[in-house]
Amino acid sequence: MKIAILGGGLTGLTAAYYLSKKKHQITVFEKEKILGGMAAGFKTKNWDWHLEKTVHHLFANDREILNLAKEIGFNKIFFRAPETASLYQISKTSFDKLKTASKIEGQIKNKKYSIYTLASPRDLLKFPLLSWKDKLNAGLVLAFLKLSPPLKLFEATTAEKFLVKFMGKNNWEVLWQELFRKKFGKYAGNILASFIWARVKKRTKKLGYIAGGFQNLINHIEEKLINSKVNLLKGYEIKRIEKKEDGFIIDGEVFNAVISTLPTPILIQIAKQILPKAFISRLSKVQFLHAISLVIESEKPIFNKTYWMNILAREIPIMGLFQQTNFIDKINYDNKHILYCGWYTTENDKLWLMGKDEIIDYISPYLNKISNPSPRGRLPLGRKFKFTNSWLFKIRFAQPIFDKEFLKNKPEFITPVKNFYLATLDMTYPYDRGTNFAVKLGKEAAVMI
Repeated sequence: MKIAILGGGLTGLTAAYYLSKKKHQITVFEKEKILGGMAAGFKTKNWDWHLEKTVHHLFANDREILNLAKEIGFNKIFFRAPETASLYQISKTSFDKLKTASKIEGQIKNKKYSIYTLASPRDLLKFPLLSWKDKLNAGLVLAFLKLSPPLKLFEATTAEKFLVKFMGKNNWEVLWQELFRKKFGKYAGNILASFIWARVKKRTKKLGYIAGGFQNLINHIEEKLINSKVNLLKGYEIKRIEKKEDGFIIDGEVFNAVISTLPTPILIQIAKQILPKAFISRLSKVQFLHAISLVIESEKPIFNKTYWMNILAREIPIMGLFQQTNFIDKINYDNKHILYCGWYTTENDKLWLMGKDEIIDYISPYLNKISNPSPRGRLPLGRKFKFTNSWLFKIRFAQPIFDKEFLKNKPEFITPVKNFYLATLDMTYPYDRGTNFAVKLGKEAAVMI
């Protein structure tokens, strides 16, 4: 068969790999000049390794991508256990109580902030912002979620209602509320409990990375595809797909089948001539947030040890900070430190409408306040965080809203149009998007044909 794959990210490349093994004639259409989608990397002339535009790592249980790497002879994946933590805002009352209970990490003006690690049961037991009863409830529910199979219960209620009911209101407010607010904004109260089940189920202490960056794996797959005679069209944007009898026409060329890995709203635009109106109407009801990733290069790190920092202080308008060089050696980036600042926003959000310089001006006062902690972990008073370079990336339709409406309208592999298939990252539900699920979707799509 002659098959068109729309999108050259890991989903499309994986589908192309497995379909080429079946001796199909494959063409991959990719709008960007390089393959890889959201996992594609960039580098400066002084860096030895590529860096992804958004935060990327693997979990120890990411079997799909690990198995693919093994199958294609790629052995440059390694695992480490970097420090993860959360930055909390502490009220004056709580601060006074905590002075003798634990070390306070820092102070910003008249507000008190503290950094805590919550990566293990032991960390939870030491966590001073919860009572022993709250800690016990939290531990039991987390253990249940980690061991539980997917249950109908998780889709019958929201994460907030589930966690308040079973963990208690205080656990919700301390551990979860700000995480959901920062990630989902106005939709936070609508997110299904299945999302939190998947988040707890999937997370592992050890995180994986690829020597040379994820682009190294992508380049390896690309070479395999070229050797298998797969036609890779880079820098090629498709504007329209037409139907012809049992085939599909893309820029005058006829294909027997199509696999779209494009975000659902983009697919609707280019395939509206061939998809039934009722089907388009259903897919159009899926809501999305966009992602913003600001990558900062600096001489000094913002944190000395922590790689993954959830920002749970409501007044700090940042979802998370990820110090790449506390996970991957800075020698690979010209001995400079690399920091990701990440957000999810709506299309009308002021942050989405800002340019790079505006975003930097907006968040710099906050970065200056929490930058360069001392060896003991204390946050200094207003030490200036200096950039040597920065890059801004905006990704449309990066996060579907996993609410009850999503369950009714989510895309599936099979469409009403014969031989037209979907394999979009919108279909990773209930899990967060990631390279492992991109590979899984690509492999499953290949099985359909």
